[in-house]
Amino acid sequence: MTAAVTAGAPRRGQGGRRHRALPAWLLGLIGLAGLVAVVELAPRAGLVDARYLPPFSQMVSALAEQAATAEFWQALLETLRGWAIGLSIAMVAGVALGILIGGIPLVRAALNSTIEFLRPIPSVALIPLAVLLFGTDMRSTLLLVVYASFWQVLVQVLYGVRDVDPVARETARSYRFRPLTQVRTVIWPTALPYVMTGFRLGAAVALILEITGELIIGSPGLGKQIAVAQTSGAVASMYALVIVVGLIGVVVNVIARATERRALRWHPSIRREVSS
Repeated sequence: MTAAVTAGAPRRGQGGRRHRALPAWLLGLIGLAGLVAVVELAPRAGLVDARYLPPFSQMVSALAEQAATAEFWQALLETLRGWAIGLSIAMVAGVALGILIGGIPLVRAALNSTIEFLRPIPSVALIPLAVLLFGTDMRSTLLLVVYASFWQVLVQVLYGVRDVDPVARETARSYRFRPLTQVRTVIWPTALPYVMTGFRLGAAVALILEITGELIIGSPGLGKQIAVAQTSGAVASMYALVIVVGLIGVVVNVIARATERRALRWHPSIRREVSS
């Protein structure tokens, strides 16, 4: 009879000694260190052309030079501001319209085909329209961010509203709860996990479209700085800015996860995750 081995439990080697599995964060650091070593050694060994992929140490040096300039911090603030404003607008609009559309079956049936038509349209396809309306202003990129992240939130909220227990909904109606009371006591507790999923997905998509808009449109931000570094031949500075964007993405994901856990600390899935 064999016994199941749980993740993270001590394992016995051939000599009878127990070997404890490495924690996930340490394995992640080891993988990251391996990537840094490859990027550092590959150009120095001549495996890749250093003109197109400089050693990691040169990227770090270029990042230090960038961090010493006011332009870098201004571009960083512009990127974060555009991301935060766009995500906030998408969250408010997505949650409000999702509850409204999902709560009225007739409206949902009427708009379902429209939503399925508009949702797959890539946000980058709206770049000509955004430039025509706002030029290279921040509002052009903001339009792309809102459009892309809005659908992430709306679809999740629609799923959440549809998942509400029909018995609970009918009970609230039989007790003549007001519409806002029904939303607060019946719909919102069920839809909240879906809302947080939409927030997490929308946060990542909003950052991607913010950088994409700055790269292509030329609106102020880190994306524009990356494009300028690329066209001027400052390859190390370009990679340094890409590293910064990657770090921002990691921080955004961590914040979204922490917010989700805090908002859903009562939910069984979060309790199981914490207990494990």
